[in-house]
Amino acid sequence: MPIFKGVCTAMITPFKDNEVDKDAFCELIDRQLSANVNAILVCGTTGEPCTMTDDEKLSLIQLAAERINKRVPLIAGVGGNCTGSVATFAKVIRAVGADAILSVTPYYNKCTQEGLVRHYSEIAMATDLPIIVYNVPSRTGFNALPETVEKLSDIPNIVGIKEASPSISQAAEILSVCKGKIDLYTGNDDMIVPTMALGGAGCISVISNIVPQMVVDMTKAVLDGRVFDAAKLQLKLIPLIKATFSEVNPIPVKAAASLLGLCRNELRLPLTPLSLSNTKLMCAELDKLGIIG
Repeated sequence: MPIFKGVCTAMITPFKDNEVDKDAFCELIDRQLSANVNAILVCGTTGEPCTMTDDEKLSLIQLAAERINKRVPLIAGVGGNCTGSVATFAKVIRAVGADAILSVTPYYNKCTQEGLVRHYSEIAMATDLPIIVYNVPSRTGFNALPETVEKLSDIPNIVGIKEASPSISQAAEILSVCKGKIDLYTGNDDMIVPTMALGGAGCISVISNIVPQMVVDMTKAVLDGRVFDAAKLQLKLIPLIKATFSEVNPIPVKAAASLLGLCRNELRLPLTPLSLSNTKLMCAELDKLGIIG
């Protein structure tokens, strides 16, 4: 069974005076649920987990679980470049309310394709939660090849892949070789409709932090067979997507959330606030869509 079909929002983590702003976080979740998103991801890349302690991450996941209250699946980011540490953390995620895991491929030390299969096999043995593999070569310096994803799809609780390589051809090949054994979600907001048109199950989205209803409408249109309607929304959102990735994620999306009054524009180092020129660009795109004035 798929974890979700449609849109999962990769949530930002709001901070206030260098602490997690729990009130703002709950309001952000409520905003997503009001837009009828299909799943919520906490502690993914967009949530700045690399600068959070394990206790902070577990607390945030638990808070999200309580706020969501099983209305949609809660996916927890559980990844790293030490297999043992990831497996250990994966064991405790269910206890705080997570319904599934998103786990990024190892970075920096990286590994071989065989090492990747063994890495995820160890994580899968540590938990009975469903797992989504996260392939993002631009951040990790490593690319999970389609034939490797096919091997991973034979592991019973590996049920999906978040494919964030820039290649639509690679996404198509994964869908081809896996033959429905694994769901593919695009991690590229500018490739949502093309990927879903090929058979992808949906997206794990950054821009849905800003315009959740538009992304919900776009993915629903594809799932309903209205691809041309979806394509119009995809093209309408391209300028906002460019602004949202004008600097490294989540710098721009957190600036956008601040401009909308959803949270403070506060990040943890080494991330720094959006530059003035790109803030002006973001303001202009939000204004064009009529969501700021």
